[in-house]
Amino acid sequence: MSGSAAAGVDVRGTAAPGYEAVRDAFVRNFEQRGERGAAVAVYRHGRKVVDLWAGTRDVDGTEPWAVDTVQVVRSAGKGIAAAVPLLLHQRGQIDLHAPVSTYWPEFKANGKERVLVRHLLAHRAGVPALDRPLTPEEAADGVSGAHAVAAQAPAWEPGAAHGYHAQTFSWLLGELVRRVTGRTVGRWVAEEIARPLGLDFWFGIPDDEAHRVGRIGPVEPPAAENTGALRLRPKRSVAEAYRDPESLTRRAFGAIDPLPDENDPAYRAAELPASNGTATARGLARCYAAMIGPVDGQRLFAPATLTLARTEESAGPDRVLVVNTRFGLGYMLHGPASPLLAPGSFGHPGRGGSLGFADPESGIAFGYLTNGLQKGVTADPRAQALVRAVRSVL
Repeated sequence: MSGSAAAGVDVRGTAAPGYEAVRDAFVRNFEQRGERGAAVAVYRHGRKVVDLWAGTRDVDGTEPWAVDTVQVVRSAGKGIAAAVPLLLHQRGQIDLHAPVSTYWPEFKANGKERVLVRHLLAHRAGVPALDRPLTPEEAADGVSGAHAVAAQAPAWEPGAAHGYHAQTFSWLLGELVRRVTGRTVGRWVAEEIARPLGLDFWFGIPDDEAHRVGRIGPVEPPAAENTGALRLRPKRSVAEAYRDPESLTRRAFGAIDPLPDENDPAYRAAELPASNGTATARGLARCYAAMIGPVDGQRLFAPATLTLARTEESAGPDRVLVVNTRFGLGYMLHGPASPLLAPGSFGHPGRGGSLGFADPESGIAFGYLTNGLQKGVTADPRAQALVRAVRSVL
């Protein structure tokens, strides 16, 4: 382990020779982009080449970010959760073309009998919002969310369009996995992914690890930065959609109302794969590295499964995000709304900053997390600066 002070930023960790540009970009995020505490990790062909952290573990605190600090990664966890049904398919336990009701009979209520498993993963199921939002307690109880999405009538003909299932993805995917395996998605990830790979990643962080979690909070970026992302559709802007309490955008992100306190230990202990995964940057990057190739002899995705993850299932106007988005089976794909490393990249951002992805062609796997949440859903300028740095060294 090594540390370096650059313009007052004490950066800890390592960057392999040739990856100094990533360290430089990481420092500039603190100097120029309002970073408070963050970590970034990069693997290439299964080998860790960048593992850096700096700042404080709490957004307004003084305690330094440590080698083992973990943070809530919000929707960046969706990419890890999506691996579960893909691995179940790989093992012959789920048919991606089957109706969800094959495994979860109650789900076919109110016109959802033709929702396929692949629709659920590609945000085409039509249930991004609930007629009655759940309270934070209901969202976390492991029962109410599944009942609510099963009873919900779809907002559009399932399969005919796509819209980001920001919160309901937790209960859709979680209940599907429970019905097929008898295990919660958090337990499945712990036993079948995190433990074999030695990952610091949890849905529902256990009590004996909770002391490692830093506090997250909002921060204002110092200035607007053009990332080339979120090209707006004509006649309706993202801001307008968020302001309208009746819009599908507002209702999708407000499926839990009031929004939970993400620093509450009870929230972190719940299993909400859409929003409350906790991780280190190296844990996020290492998981993606194992999706595209062997890591210390362990590999997650067979070649055919990797193809499924990054083959376009949804593209064009997103009925929730109000921009053009691209999804594979559970993953955002490289495009204007979610710029990753290259056209073949797949992964998932977290609202406010975090990002995890892999690029099979270059062998790159990337993980970034922050405690300073800035406005934006898909293309944080700090994450994008780091991605550009990785691109520059290839």
